[in-house]
Amino acid sequence: MAKIDEVAKAAGVSISTVSYALSGKRPISADTRARIDAAVRELDYRPNAGARMLAGSRTSIFALTEPFRPDTHAPTHMSFVLAASIAARRNDYDILLLTEEEASSGMRRVASSGLVDGVLVLDVAPDDERVALARRIAIPTVFIGVPDDHAGLTCVDLDFERAATLAVRRLADAQHRVVGLVGQPAIAYENSNFPPRVRRGFDAAARELGLDAHFRSTGSNRPDAATTRRGIAEMIDAGVTGFLVHASEEATAAVLAEVTARGLSIPADVSLISVASSFDASALAIAVDDIPLVPQRSCDLAVDLALRALEDDPPKPRVHLIEPQYHSRGSVGPVRPTSGERTD
Repeated sequence: MAKIDEVAKAAGVSISTVSYALSGKRPISADTRARIDAAVRELDYRPNAGARMLAGSRTSIFALTEPFRPDTHAPTHMSFVLAASIAARRNDYDILLLTEEEASSGMRRVASSGLVDGVLVLDVAPDDERVALARRIAIPTVFIGVPDDHAGLTCVDLDFERAATLAVRRLADAQHRVVGLVGQPAIAYENSNFPPRVRRGFDAAARELGLDAHFRSTGSNRPDAATTRRGIAEMIDAGVTGFLVHASEEATAAVLAEVTARGLSIPADVSLISVASSFDASALAIAVDDIPLVPQRSCDLAVDLALRALEDDPPKPRVHLIEPQYHSRGSVGPVRPTSGERTD
């Protein structure tokens, strides 16, 4: 198989000139490009998809970088992988999945090889190491998530803060004055971008409305039913009557189990809203109001933005937040009057 130095020798140019011609990173004269093109064809030089770039075509492949860490909740993240694949195929694109725990290595490799037209970034951390790399590589990058440092990046995600605010306001409208957030495992507030955004929205809305707010996580590294039930019990004992649950389906089921075990009913005694759920909250043992996280909405928009970034006049990078949608299923009701309170 021919090597790049053989192409350079046949075309009478330097190796770097061949590299620039294949990558399109620098302008090359028509005569020089024609000689390199002829040498590539004659030697059948095809080290990677860059050879196709010489003819001005695309690879029709997007890389999807999804570093599966030990604390990754696989069902949720795989739903995003599937949604991204469906969105890509709808646009005649394939997905190359990069799952290294070292998040940047695969992304750097495919960007330098010319194998893909763009990169979709999943499982975004607050201080994600892929941010700096996205600013250096020549191909479009779209983050499905919002890192803390997102200046100059294209990002798409559910508006998690607004979702939490919407849920708190719904509880306040039902006269709940003591509210609680059942959150993700503790490690998620260090490794993921969205749990802190839900908590910020919850805390800010509670302060604005003058509510007494409580928070409990559902474990240390992974959702744990015993930890979840202990947390919900502590909050009920502290007087919480309205709950936001930002947790996995298993943890949400544990919340319902503890409420039932204490002889309480929903919504007569306590109210529940599932925030940013990626599962069907209507299929739980008790149907729960929810503000869903819909992977297809995020991934459809991300793929569309990646395609638009390949156009001659691409849109400017910015954060695109998806409007949260509230689904009412009867799990929120007015606070039950305590003994001695008027009910008329």
